[in-house]
Amino acid sequence: MITRKVNSVEEALQGITNNMTIMLGGFGLCGIPENSIAHLVKLGVSNLTCISNNAGVDDFGLGLLLQKKQIKKMISSYVGENAEFERQMLSGELDVELTPQGTLAEKCRAAQHGIPAFFTPAGFGTEVAEGKETREFNGKMYVMEKAFNADFAIVKAWKGDEAGNLIFKGTARNFNACMAGAAKITIAEVEELVPAGTLDPNQIHIPGIMVNRIFQGNNFEKRIEQRTVRQR
Repeated sequence: MITRKVNSVEEALQGITNNMTIMLGGFGLCGIPENSIAHLVKLGVSNLTCISNNAGVDDFGLGLLLQKKQIKKMISSYVGENAEFERQMLSGELDVELTPQGTLAEKCRAAQHGIPAFFTPAGFGTEVAEGKETREFNGKMYVMEKAFNADFAIVKAWKGDEAGNLIFKGTARNFNACMAGAAKITIAEVEELVPAGTLDPNQIHIPGIMVNRIFQGNNFEKRIEQRTVRQR
């Protein structure tokens, strides 16, 4: 059986260089590839275009790359939890392409399935549609969106096996699942890496054919963006 296991984050991220386009899974701080992001900071790669639902918070997730000015462009749907992201966007230091959340997910899924473009009603008549082809279907106007063309996709899963099969937990499925296999090379970091054949096939969300490299991460913080508790 083909093994996609690599022994470390250093080995997993080999080949990532300046000026690349990288997809990073996760939803808020849920299911983000923490080890991989930390190593990207350590590598010092710059002028990156990052595709992610959001950019973490100031001192965690993609916020760490923003602090080091390693990202030149963010393609995202939400910026609300990261003050540094907002500051760089408003000052013109960071190129930001805001994308409707469903469109962002579909642009990933289209790339994953080899579909070059699709039509969506989201954004028609707004700045989102400027410069894009529009077309009418059954009396309704649609905007043509192109699939992403990324060099690397880095996703985070709860469990994976050495053949690359992945199981996600909860909200971590929101973007990790559609980014796996949507780039030239997909890297998966997992909380638990098991031998091939261990996982129940009925529970697998992403088959190993979508993954090129897989490694077991460690020391996951799993931070909470906004903690709300009841008064005693």
